[in-house]
Amino acid sequence: MAKKDKVTVKHDSENKKEASDISKSKAKREQRKKEVARGRRNKRTAKIISGVIIAAIVVIVGATIGKNIYLAALRTTSDSNLSAGLTADGKIENVNVKDLLTLADYANIAIPADEVAVTDEEIEEEITSALNAHKEQSSDSTLAIQDGDTVNIDFIGTVDGVEFENGSSNGSGYSLTIGSGTFIDDFEQQLIGHTPGENITVEVTFPEDYQNDATLAGKDASFAVTINSITVTPELTDEFVAKNFAEDGLSTVEEYRASIAENFHEQHLQTYLGSYIMDNSTVQSYPSDYLKKLRAVTKYNDESMLELSNQMYGVTIYEHLWDMAGSDVTDELSYEKDLRERAKETAKTAMVYQAIYEDAGLTIDMDAKFAEMTDANGEDYVTNMREHYGDGYIAQEEIQQAVMDYLINLYK
Repeated sequence: MAKKDKVTVKHDSENKKEASDISKSKAKREQRKKEVARGRRNKRTAKIISGVIIAAIVVIVGATIGKNIYLAALRTTSDSNLSAGLTADGKIENVNVKDLLTLADYANIAIPADEVAVTDEEIEEEITSALNAHKEQSSDSTLAIQDGDTVNIDFIGTVDGVEFENGSSNGSGYSLTIGSGTFIDDFEQQLIGHTPGENITVEVTFPEDYQNDATLAGKDASFAVTINSITVTPELTDEFVAKNFAEDGLSTVEEYRASIAENFHEQHLQTYLGSYIMDNSTVQSYPSDYLKKLRAVTKYNDESMLELSNQMYGVTIYEHLWDMAGSDVTDELSYEKDLRERAKETAKTAMVYQAIYEDAGLTIDMDAKFAEMTDANGEDYVTNMREHYGDGYIAQEEIQQAVMDYLINLYK
């Protein structure tokens, strides 16, 4: 019995060991399965991420290539021929403009009085400007220098009785505005109250930190000054008008004021009429060939402006054409879009004015116009102008001026 029991006990122990071995083996198999599954998931995830990255790169590269192709198709080639697309008499080639737009009713415009009214301020500002433009120097000894006056003086500066370098006008006269702070210390203020023809001595002290000549810093100086003249503003009188505006057929102050008012009225009228005919005309279709030529000419003008600006300052102010444009134009693509809008605006103006010109039956004798230009400016001027702009461009300008003159005469 004892032996059997021993065998039984041994059998149970082996069973337990075998069960334990089976359990461990199963656990390893399960762990391996998990590791294999995890590896497969990681591979799939890596493949998906790689695919997404590749797709993103393809999209970016494709977009860049697509943008470059798009830009290449849009890019305008500039052209210096300002008369491109125009006939010699200033009209758009091969186009009946009246078929392409709805024209404003230019012959029946109700003009608000306040839009063209002339103010007293405008008249007075114009008069002040004219008087200032005709200022002249006066040696009248009854005039006394006041703060703000411009005077002409000669001077010799000395320190301890010795004339110093660059301290003299050398008798050539020097124009000085009192109160400008051009001269040191209170030099200018010491001239106040004195009159043309006077010789006076002005005493000053150079500043301690005087930079122009360190040898003069902090020293007292004397200037022997001769007052040559005072610049005076003429009064508005009949004599002034007759002297300066006789070519305009004016001889009195009353006529001059009336002329100013008329000029401002015409300016306001021109502004209003110009805006009205453009705002109330609608283009149904633009002539594509003319638009293309306008874009080329406009780009040429932009390039010329960029070059001129950089030459003027001696450094590169603008690197690209779009650097000169507004805030909405930031790169070549937006520049090309803006170029198209500007070409349309120019085309609309040309179309509207040409339509009115033809509808109103207006005519221009360009030979007579060129003859007038030659009489006024000389043959070389007109020759150069025709070579630069072309007859078509010049004639188009004349058409637009003729239309505006016609409209002003209708409503003034």
